[in-house]
Amino acid sequence: MARNQIRLEFTRKAFGGDKSFGNTGAYERLHGKVHFAIDPAEPKLPWICDLDLAPRNAAGLVEFAATLDIVKPVDLAKGNRRILFEFSNRGGRSMITGLNFGKGKNLASAEHAGDGLLMRHGYTLVWCGWQGDLIDRGENVVAYLPHAKKDGQHLRGRVRQEFSTIEPGILSLGTSEGAEKGEDVESYPVLDRAQCTLTLREHETDPRVPLPDAEWELAQAKMVDGKLVVTPSQNHLYVKGGFKPGWLYEMIYETEGSRVAGLGFLGIRDALSFLRFGDKDSAGNANPLSGFVDKAYGTGTSLSGRVAREYIYAGWNEDVEGRKLLDALQTHTGSGRLLYNNRFSQPGRYPRQHEEHSWPSEVYPFSFDRVPDPFTGKTDALWKRPKTDPLVLHSHTEGDYWKRHVSLTHTDPRDGSDLELPPNVRMYNFTAAPHMARPVVDPEWIGQIAPNSISAVTYRRALIVAMDEWASKGTLPPPSAIPRVSDGTLIKSSEYVAKYPRIPGVKLPVRGNSRLMRYDYGPEYESKGIIGNLPPVAVPGQEYPLGVSSIDADGNNVAGVRYPDVEVPLGTYNGWSLRKAGFSEGAEFWNTGSFVPFCKTRAERETKGDPRPSIEERYKSHDDYVAKVQKCCDGLVKERLLLDEDAKMLVEKARGRNPLDPATSLGPLVPVMVAPGG
Repeated sequence: MARNQIRLEFTRKAFGGDKSFGNTGAYERLHGKVHFAIDPAEPKLPWICDLDLAPRNAAGLVEFAATLDIVKPVDLAKGNRRILFEFSNRGGRSMITGLNFGKGKNLASAEHAGDGLLMRHGYTLVWCGWQGDLIDRGENVVAYLPHAKKDGQHLRGRVRQEFSTIEPGILSLGTSEGAEKGEDVESYPVLDRAQCTLTLREHETDPRVPLPDAEWELAQAKMVDGKLVVTPSQNHLYVKGGFKPGWLYEMIYETEGSRVAGLGFLGIRDALSFLRFGDKDSAGNANPLSGFVDKAYGTGTSLSGRVAREYIYAGWNEDVEGRKLLDALQTHTGSGRLLYNNRFSQPGRYPRQHEEHSWPSEVYPFSFDRVPDPFTGKTDALWKRPKTDPLVLHSHTEGDYWKRHVSLTHTDPRDGSDLELPPNVRMYNFTAAPHMARPVVDPEWIGQIAPNSISAVTYRRALIVAMDEWASKGTLPPPSAIPRVSDGTLIKSSEYVAKYPRIPGVKLPVRGNSRLMRYDYGPEYESKGIIGNLPPVAVPGQEYPLGVSSIDADGNNVAGVRYPDVEVPLGTYNGWSLRKAGFSEGAEFWNTGSFVPFCKTRAERETKGDPRPSIEERYKSHDDYVAKVQKCCDGLVKERLLLDEDAKMLVEKARGRNPLDPATSLGPLVPVMVAPGG
């Protein structure tokens, strides 16, 4: 590994309540840190912002460290000789709960291990910290990255923050993304209030209105025993009278303390290289996986899906000796890439229809195909290194078309026409699913109608199996299943609204899906990773064409993988949700979706004026409903888009509830039970 050094330290911990998982047996956890010392002059090193300003040790190496977490079979000889690496989402671990039907955050509990799918298949699971602005809480996945310094002093610069809360009565928020929501994010301090500007507006396109100086302070404010306590703080914004729920507050100010964020990806590279190919670390400690790794795969959801794509795009899937590290990826949602390798990095931020609309994490190139950018003349692609680009099975949801510009992953940015995906890529739209599922009983819900609570866990499991079969046996996965312009299943949002059934009480997303303009972030953005235009400026006349998935007469998606909740529906599942009055009414609510159940009887729907056939008009009996679910599941199993064990589970779920019964609540077969975090 050239001059690069790596050293592991960990302690052995219990995992999964000491359960035995099929033929693999018991698992254990190795939890600790990995320490790096890297050569900043390494040949062919991908670009790292401000690496030239990172401190060096006596040998001229740059030192940093990261959380390292390994969950492995106690007897590696019983495993499948495969690493499954999760790109952590804001310091979290979700692949076990997200693929095993697990619960909670305690890895030592049997509940967390769920049904043990990944363990029964024999995987060794690995996490390595990459995000350097996280506060170490002991159990989160973090990176300990050095600050860039010039002449021994911290770098200074201007940053832009956006604040938006859905809770009434919030008096103060942390000055960095995530800090205001209780996440473990370090704030960038405000150095000089006099140079700080603060504006507010209700909607993204509204004019920014300055908030008078007398109405805010740099302070943390809270009520204690009925009295207001205000504590001065460079890391908090206090708005007198409280933040208006749903409104957008934008603060631009001077700060200091920029970490060399790009080192996080270098750490992942060297950790994966050592675990896959290494024998002993720089201190002579044995590689705990030595001799037991034939393949390495990656996975990520939402933010971490973008992290995975950025990691490959930036050239990190090849180690110092030119060896491919990850053979395949399965990513879910998380359209776009990631802005993290820049000065004053804030990788947790991302654009939505309402909030953070101009944040640069969804910028050209968008697709795996090599296709020109209509505005800059560049020609680029996400996958552009054939020797080291992994196979990828990407899944996304209807919600990603509305909130996250996902149509650009498979359409031409010049005219919105279909692209042919490369042979090493498969893409699947999970029909009717939201990007962010919310439970039916959700204290944070501010949508106008009920939340869409479809869990995607069931459907991702089949793709993990297909990924391994593709990478290890050459068995081609199921064909891509996405909406297309050519067959009329990818349409404009205005066409969608025109087609949507006129359901009484349901207001439609007439504002349309989230738009994507090309923004000017300043002259040093691309060359030095410095955002100079605060706020960024939309370039006139430069907007990328976007589409959404078309719908049937019920309002449900027609293109993609039609799972039982859509093929044998009990209501209309929307990828969009609109905020109710008092919370920026009519704007999209986060990345959530919404649900409109069918009426139970024909008489009820005729009384309400609902154009969608009722439950009793669709299904002759409970047995008829179950039979149709069974037929749908059988087809999906045959197509290898659903595991047989999960098909049986879905059919049992259908048997366990009679949608014709007036007392039965309608909703998905497998709902998310708690609000997702991170």
